[in-house]
Amino acid sequence: MGTISLEHSDRLYWLGRYTERVYTTLKALGRLYDKMLDSEHGYAEYLGFFGLTDTYADDHAFFHSFLFDAGNPNSAAYSLERAYDNGIVLREEISTASLSFLQMAKDTLIKAENSGNIRLSLLPLEDILYAFWGCLNEHIYDDEIRNIIYIGKTVERLDLYMRMKYPFSDVEKEFTRLLKNLSRVPRSTPFRYRTKALSVLVETLGTQEDYERGVKEALYNLSRLFEREEAIG
Repeated sequence: MGTISLEHSDRLYWLGRYTERVYTTLKALGRLYDKMLDSEHGYAEYLGFFGLTDTYADDHAFFHSFLFDAGNPNSAAYSLERAYDNGIVLREEISTASLSFLQMAKDTLIKAENSGNIRLSLLPLEDILYAFWGCLNEHIYDDEIRNIIYIGKTVERLDLYMRMKYPFSDVEKEFTRLLKNLSRVPRSTPFRYRTKALSVLVETLGTQEDYERGVKEALYNLSRLFEREEAIG
């Protein structure tokens, strides 16, 4: 392509990351909610995955913060706002139709906060996010634009899967997907990845035994995979 700016490359990448963060966070919190029906403060393990301190009075306070508090950088609301902010700037690249699904997701999340049945009200969000990804594929004709978004999406999923201790088989599938996406990055793109960090990831995610020994190192190098230190998000 060659015409995409570094700023827009970063925004495409973070659009992918933040949108995937919303999706995976919602899925994880949904499973956690089901497990916590018969227990209190069952979210301690979830906080531990991200090195967070328990400052919540009860389960309700925890879920409200991680779903709806836009001031909580680990919440679905925060990630959705950041995805939308990037989408606004990228309207020409991703299409107004794609952006409309992010607005729909925001509206759905707001309605869910004020509903009598939050779990039921959140169900449409998954379909809306699927529709967003489908709309991207329909309206983006430039493969490099699409690829950068999907690199961000896969990096985020891989990061969250490792932090939340998903089975190695799931991690391995996402890493294979990331490698395929990285192989499609043109040499001329301003969006470059660090070969050293990628080499470490290949080593630490080679087998389940390697992964279990080196998950912290893998997370560190995944966070340093791209050359630019300060990404726009």
